[in-house]
Amino acid sequence: MNTDDVRERLRTVEDPDLGADIVSLGLINSIDVTDDEVSIDLALGAPYSPTETSIANEVREAMGDIDREIDLSASVDRGVPEAEDPLPKVKNVIAVASGKGGVGKSTVAVNLAAGLSRLGARVGLFDADVYGPNVPRMLDADESPRATEDEEIIPVEKHGMKLMSMDFLVGKDDPVIFRGPMVDNVLTQLWDDVLWGELDYMVVDLPPGTGDTQLTMLQQVPVSGAVIVTTPEEVALDDARKGLRMFGRHETPVLGIVENMSSFVCPDCGGTHDIFGSGGGREFADETEMPFLGEIPLNPEVREGGATGEPLVLDEDSDVGESFRDIAARTANMQGIIHRKRQSDSQRAQPEQ
Repeated sequence: MNTDDVRERLRTVEDPDLGADIVSLGLINSIDVTDDEVSIDLALGAPYSPTETSIANEVREAMGDIDREIDLSASVDRGVPEAEDPLPKVKNVIAVASGKGGVGKSTVAVNLAAGLSRLGARVGLFDADVYGPNVPRMLDADESPRATEDEEIIPVEKHGMKLMSMDFLVGKDDPVIFRGPMVDNVLTQLWDDVLWGELDYMVVDLPPGTGDTQLTMLQQVPVSGAVIVTTPEEVALDDARKGLRMFGRHETPVLGIVENMSSFVCPDCGGTHDIFGSGGGREFADETEMPFLGEIPLNPEVREGGATGEPLVLDEDSDVGESFRDIAARTANMQGIIHRKRQSDSQRAQPEQ
């Protein structure tokens, strides 16, 4: 068996999103064949996403009847030289944003991060809302980060996630009164001086709007994708459009739209009430040709999860938790599509030898 034999076998593995086999798409980085082992490096960049997990399993099946060990690895070119990357050990940085406050952005960020961790990924959650950090309270994380002898910060861990927030560094009732340059300095320190370690995903809970924090993040950190959270009503959608344009100007891929507070099911009468309207998030996604990642109902369980520090996405018996789990899976899948399409386009653009 040689590399051509392996390549022919891999032509049977299809990418369900890009509509062709992984060899034709250029999603094979390398193949190495020895007497004892076949090593294959795949251009997969969204660890534990359902689609990429399925592709890897199909590769194993395609090679399953040979009498050698199969060693699969995955890597994608993030397009940033390691020396210039402030987070070189983080494979994906996903920003969760909203145009306005009060739409449940932090709730989505916490459940997205916990949902990715539930899939098996190594996850960090960075609360970048300097003025109004909520993540520690929503995860009942009340301990303080520790520091090494080199004055590097060891992040707090909760539910298998590494956490960092401004709330850990100031008194719980102390206001943060910073001008723009001070925000830049604090944020830079929080991702430069924190020992994040190897992460598959860092989820960043951005403050609402399009201000200093967002610009600093987009200019200094290689954000691999953004999730925009809105509620159905027009006021929220107007501001969500501004957030979408912000990411477009910085050429940041938007992974999709999440509609929060989409409806309320009365526990007494069983009726459904569209308190903030209905379908606005899906219509916004259709209008802007963005993926719709899912909708979260207005449900007391969501509030209770944030109050107790137990993200609802981890409650296997909750229907609302299932909605969050679906959003986490779709977000990871979309991140994978972005990476694989970029890799495929790059390979196809190269002149033939």
